[in-house]
Amino acid sequence: MASLSSLLGRTPYQPLQRHMEKVCSCAEEVPELFEHLFAGDVQALAQQRLRIAELENEADGIKNELRNNLPRKLFMSVDRRDLLEILDLQDSIADIAEDIADLLVSRTWQLSTELQEALRVFVRRAVDTALAARDVVRNVDKLAQGGLRRADTEVLFSHIDSVLRLEEESDVLQAEACRILFAEEERLNPVSVVLLYELLGWVGDLADYPKKVCNRLRLLVAP
Repeated sequence: MASLSSLLGRTPYQPLQRHMEKVCSCAEEVPELFEHLFAGDVQALAQQRLRIAELENEADGIKNELRNNLPRKLFMSVDRRDLLEILDLQDSIADIAEDIADLLVSRTWQLSTELQEALRVFVRRAVDTALAARDVVRNVDKLAQGGLRRADTEVLFSHIDSVLRLEEESDVLQAEACRILFAEEERLNPVSVVLLYELLGWVGDLADYPKKVCNRLRLLVAP
């Protein structure tokens, strides 16, 4: 097992940074998952699902190690409960990526070209949101090492605002995908319709949880 110092690093944010790197590696695999789906490559889709499951398991390992070893009273500037709350929000990103993968391999899908393209753009923007949030977590750790000066904090807040804009764009793309699906409902069986709406909701969550991570970090580092 890793030592306490190697787990926690030099700032209270380093544990979050390590975990965020791993959960975002899960999210990065999701666009390729959809490309295999669109291509009808069942074998590649199944392999990609296994890849995401492996990464999610690694993220869970980091999360559990940190939960078990994070001292109750170590960092006076950051409450342990706040770190654990952000950790859980981050972990949801990996969980959602795995949920999406499990759903896609669970059945045969009949998606129109228009819906495929809407999904492709929507998924990419949701993942972009997660990766932008990863950059925020990286930066807050770097700032904490040098002291959270007001000017640096304002730069960080600007990065957080960029994440929020990406999430808003993701919401717009989700609405467009829902519009297309609504127009196609009559040609689809009811179960497929329900599952597709659920899928769209999960892709939306892939952008929503990174936003929640950033909003929580904003409260922690606010002057």
